[in-house]
Amino acid sequence: MVGPVSECEEEPGRRARGTGRRLHGAIAHKLGVAIVSGAYPPGERLSGEIAFSEALDVSRSAYREAVQVLAAKGLVESRPKAGTRVLPRTRWNLLDPDVLAWAFADEPDPGFVRSLFELRAIVEPAAARLAAERRDRTELKAIKDALAAMRRHSLTTEAGRAADRDFHDAILRATHNDALVVLSASIGAAVNWTTQYKQRALALPRNPVPDHARVYEAIAAGRPEAAAEAMRLLVDLALADTRTAMAR
Repeated sequence: MVGPVSECEEEPGRRARGTGRRLHGAIAHKLGVAIVSGAYPPGERLSGEIAFSEALDVSRSAYREAVQVLAAKGLVESRPKAGTRVLPRTRWNLLDPDVLAWAFADEPDPGFVRSLFELRAIVEPAAARLAAERRDRTELKAIKDALAAMRRHSLTTEAGRAADRDFHDAILRATHNDALVVLSASIGAAVNWTTQYKQRALALPRNPVPDHARVYEAIAAGRPEAAAEAMRLLVDLALADTRTAMAR
């Protein structure tokens, strides 16, 4: 189901094979994409270590390290003699940035995309409300600078998408709520991958920067309810754009 992985170095007594952080990360990516896409359904046992390392053309140690990465994210479980099995989807850390990347590496599941936007619709308006109440000058400047970078680069570029992530991250940090700040990497990854997905075939269906500007203006003015409503509208419009992309 998965082909060879291309990072390699010499190992004594065998042909060139890859080791190291980059390699086991590449193996984890390949297997992660296969699992999240359903090529390896929950409950299926992966081939043994030797067979898999041969199929992927990598060292056994690199394969073991990759499986450890997947296990840490809740995708698989390894047991002595029982081997490595894919865990039920309910065990997966779906908000892990790597798992999100694997979900969008191919055609994402529409239900999963909807669930991401439902999560954003719950979290981000509340975060914008708190940010309007609690932000300080430094945090407000971070939101403003990210908005300016979005305008300068546009969301069709990597720099613009990075600024988009920074915008949402800055709002979460401005809440002064540690539990919300912990979600910043996950929310940022969700924003990034859905934005890229929307423009996979065509340009963005519309310019979303004005939606972000309305959120910033409400936070800057210290208007909590207006900030929450502006963010709610931003997320709703982003979902509508994503549905348009999925219908192409």
